[in-house]
Amino acid sequence: MIIALQVFFWLAAFMLIHSYVLYPVILEVLMLFKNKKQTKPGTQLPGISILMSVYNEEKIIAQKLDSILQSNYPQENIEIIIGSDCSSDSTEGIVKEIAKNYPQIKLQSFKERIGKPQILNELIKVSSYDYVIFTDANVLFDKDNIRNLVESFSEDTGLVGATIINHGLKKQGISRQEGSYIKGENRIKYNEGILWGTMMGPFGGCFMMRKNLFEPIPLNFIVDDFYLSMIVLEKKYKCICASNALCYEDVSDEMSQEFKRKKRISAGNYQNLKRFASIAKKPFTATGFCFLSHKVFRWWGPFTIIICGITLLSLSLFSKLYLLLFVFYCLFLLMPLFDYFQKN
Repeated sequence: MIIALQVFFWLAAFMLIHSYVLYPVILEVLMLFKNKKQTKPGTQLPGISILMSVYNEEKIIAQKLDSILQSNYPQENIEIIIGSDCSSDSTEGIVKEIAKNYPQIKLQSFKERIGKPQILNELIKVSSYDYVIFTDANVLFDKDNIRNLVESFSEDTGLVGATIINHGLKKQGISRQEGSYIKGENRIKYNEGILWGTMMGPFGGCFMMRKNLFEPIPLNFIVDDFYLSMIVLEKKYKCICASNALCYEDVSDEMSQEFKRKKRISAGNYQNLKRFASIAKKPFTATGFCFLSHKVFRWWGPFTIIICGITLLSLSLFSKLYLLLFVFYCLFLLMPLFDYFQKN
């Protein structure tokens, strides 16, 4: 019985430690020995379709479109297709007004709420070019973002993710913690792409892919960006992160809002886990190793934390070592409360 408890504890602890500590370190060590080839700019700049699903974005949509229109990329090679998911504010009116001077902007108004996946499925049908950028209204483009995304493609690259830079970080709230998390994720995604071309999901705010690799997003799927990147990997194309393709996003400092967002993403993660379970069953392939290490072990995190607590509590009755580990475990779980009361 004691041996079984020990096995369960150390296996659960390994999953957590590997995903959050060992795996990023392994990537950094391997990067020391990787010959990082510089991307050579292409001689031609292809046409790009920028697709955006929006709902009540009147506060940011004009700024978003301006960041695209000011890009260091030939505007004649860009079309911007916006799908309004039955917006009830002035979003559509703002887009129509700007489009009067920029014919490359096209608006599709949906008269009832149908959700982001279905809107993107519809927009790609009417897109004109072989490369598409999926982006969100609240993510602003750096002037070189589109060009750097394009120049990151090679013959075997299917998807390129942008690097998200957070702004508006505040001393209060959780924005700085969230910003640190995104910075770390940027680094992990970049390393995965450089080492094996197996970036585990782009940031959904901005990524570019080959149109011919697109498959309709299931209408009930929540995390569409991860779904599309795994489809690309299934088709034996590379997914990478372009460190020089920059976008800017404001970070929420409200814990309640971020908790709701994380709950929604977590539900979408398990949808993707079910769909791509076959990849997780191949841990000795690059894609399977990254999928397990970066995603699956994290998605199992709530369960492994509970397993650690139950097994440590049981083992603490027989061993001073496990009693000490159980004390540290409890203190670790209480750290967010200490942080909260210290700030308040």
